[in-house]
Amino acid sequence: MRRILITGTAGFIGFHLAQLLLREGFLVHGIDAMTDYYDVELKRRRHEMLYDMDGFSATECWLEDAAQLSDVAQNFQPDVIVHLAAQAGVRYSLENPRTYLESNIVGTFNIMEIARELRVDHLLMASTSSVYGANEDMPFAEIDKCDTPLTFYAATKKATEAMGHSYAHLWGLPTTMFRFFTVYGPWGRPDLALFKFVDGILDGRPIDIYNHGDMYRDFTYVEDLVKGIRLLIDAVPERPDSADDIDDGDSLSPVAPYRIVNIGNSEKVKLLDFIEAIEGALGVKAERNYMAMQKGDVPATWADASLLKSLTGYQPQTDVKDGIHKFVSWFREYHGK
Repeated sequence: MRRILITGTAGFIGFHLAQLLLREGFLVHGIDAMTDYYDVELKRRRHEMLYDMDGFSATECWLEDAAQLSDVAQNFQPDVIVHLAAQAGVRYSLENPRTYLESNIVGTFNIMEIARELRVDHLLMASTSSVYGANEDMPFAEIDKCDTPLTFYAATKKATEAMGHSYAHLWGLPTTMFRFFTVYGPWGRPDLALFKFVDGILDGRPIDIYNHGDMYRDFTYVEDLVKGIRLLIDAVPERPDSADDIDDGDSLSPVAPYRIVNIGNSEKVKLLDFIEAIEGALGVKAERNYMAMQKGDVPATWADASLLKSLTGYQPQTDVKDGIHKFVSWFREYHGK
């Protein structure tokens, strides 16, 4: 029975991934610090649901605590590590950048050291579409240069990609980085746009719409996302004999068992259309507060997910309206609204 260590299992994506893997019969050990960046009770509710499933165990631990992390990993002896835990949020990185340095850089280094010491079969680590920064050519492809991050959050994630490549090269550690594109769905984070929009509309509060709504996002339903991660677990990169062995469009490194993969819906949706879909699901019109572009935001994201499909045969495809309806149903039940 394969053993998967997941960091961030009380988080939005980690919770859904752990559920999927547990249903398939994997043994999963979670690591989560239960930080108070957002409602800790929501995190504890997620963990309670995981504890009700066979094969789940967890440790509350900070990524920065290298000794405790190492003890947990040595005791569990994972075959695969999926590193999802991080200080998230583009806007919060403007207010408290040091937490991103400590969690995303130091914490990721500690995870890579554990993966090296244990010689795991595959290390998978979360990155973000934010690394594409000021890139304007779309859809974004993994082989595009990403040298213009617009926030410190994006810069820390780009740094972890470089760190991951160095360890893959030096130690032959098979490593896959996946870049997420605007994930949404049930049990989502309160700081994400969909949660804030639904909460505000139901409470009769105006919702803030940046850049006067002239923004586009590649909204990716969370269950599609974690299915992509699950399939990538088995798509272990191998160091090629030469660069000539790498297919066009493949981000596989010519010098390491290392690859970057986009996971997105491959559909660019206008923010105003997204809000209209929310209004339709709620049966309530929003009071709109149009605002200028916020510092660090980008006008559009759009994933080229063809590499994911070529590696796994899978392509996310949940329609935004269907995904919003599922979120609204969960939100109303969870909050009694």
